[in-house]
Amino acid sequence: MSQITVLLSERTVDHSPDASFEPASRGMDELLEGEVALVSRVCHGSDPAAARRLFDLGFTPGATVSKIRRAPFGGPAVYRVADYEIALRPAQARTIVVEGTYAPSSAA
Repeated sequence: MSQITVLLSERTVDHSPDASFEPASRGMDELLEGEVALVSRVCHGSDPAAARRLFDLGFTPGATVSKIRRAPFGGPAVYRVADYEIALRPAQARTIVVEGTYAPSSAA
C-alpha cells in the first residue's frame, strides 16, 4: 500500500460534543486573517465522506493552516494548507479543530 493509503486508513473523526474541547482548541472558522494554527482534528458535524474529503485536501492532524482572507457578510473564507489555498464555508471550517495559534513570521 502507498503511504497516502495508509494515512487515509488511519484517519479518525471525533464525534465528541463541543464542551469537551480543550480551552486552547477552537474551530478553524474562528481564526483571524493572517493567523496560523495547527490542525488538531476533524470533529463532529462532519459526515464521514466530508471528513474524508477534508483529510484528502490536507487538513490532517499536525498540518499548518492559516486564514488568508474571507468574503464579506459571513461568506466563505480562504485557508492556506499544504502550500495551496482552499475556500471553505464557515460551517465546513467549524468542523476542523485547530490549536496553538501563532502570528506568522514577517519574512517577506
